[in-house]
Amino acid sequence: MRSGSDARPVFAALGGVVEIGALTHAGTWRPADASVGDFLALRRDEVTRVVAGIQAVGRFGGSVMAEAHELGYLRDHPVDVRSLLLWSAGVTWVPQGWQPSEDLSYLEEPQVVRRMCRMGADLQLTHLLDGLVAAGVAAGVEAGVGVPDTTDEIASILRIACELVDGAGRNTPEGVFRMWRVAHLPGLLDPNAAAPEWVKAGHRAYDEELERLLTPM
Repeated sequence: MRSGSDARPVFAALGGVVEIGALTHAGTWRPADASVGDFLALRRDEVTRVVAGIQAVGRFGGSVMAEAHELGYLRDHPVDVRSLLLWSAGVTWVPQGWQPSEDLSYLEEPQVVRRMCRMGADLQLTHLLDGLVAAGVAAGVEAGVGVPDTTDEIASILRIACELVDGAGRNTPEGVFRMWRVAHLPGLLDPNAAAPEWVKAGHRAYDEELERLLTPM
């Protein structure tokens, strides 16, 4: 049975995808109009498929999946600008100096919310892919399973996640893969990086297989 530590980053990123998807689906760019519960009910089949895929990729046991569920990302909860700020890495935040109760009302403006959603979608999809690859590398080493056995599953999860976060096609699996490769691999694969060689080898293998599956010839 695998530790839940490898599952948390994956489910956190999926939580961002779901929140942003709910707000995008509302169509008004107003957090108060978004309902995570309604969105989850509407897209239940896709979310269930993604969760099952995550479990398969990471070979997570029932207790790990229960722990991930307790994080609350896949239950109804309010969407507010603070969570959107988190999902988008705070790019739109304009610090106003130290204040006990900082005024964040400007983040409620629809054009700012839309920017946070789009940046958050890019970032959380990339984090989702990175977490899946890391979980797949660790699980493959433990179980003696090769990379091709789980690459198809990761690609399928990514395709569904892109549809969940924005059904208009702005995010694509190929685009997410390309962002992930340039954002995460150079530091990890640097000869001076502290990552063990088996981790580097696993990421190289996933990079090659995902490129084959997700990018045109």
